[in-house]
Amino acid sequence: MGVPKRKSSKQRGRQRRAANMKINAPVLVRCPQCRALILPHHLCQECGYYNGREVVATK
Repeated sequence: MGVPKRKSSKQRGRQRRAANMKINAPVLVRCPQCRALILPHHLCQECGYYNGREVVATK
């Protein structure tokens, strides 16, 4: 088993971990019924439609 020859610094370890923690903005699509921005494959909070049919009755 490999053994490190030198101590790795805190900075080097943190830099390696930070590369995997990049945050992306959520992907938004338009609702085909009311044109509101929603997450894909989610119920529209504005009109209550999902996949072309009304799932939740809204006022």
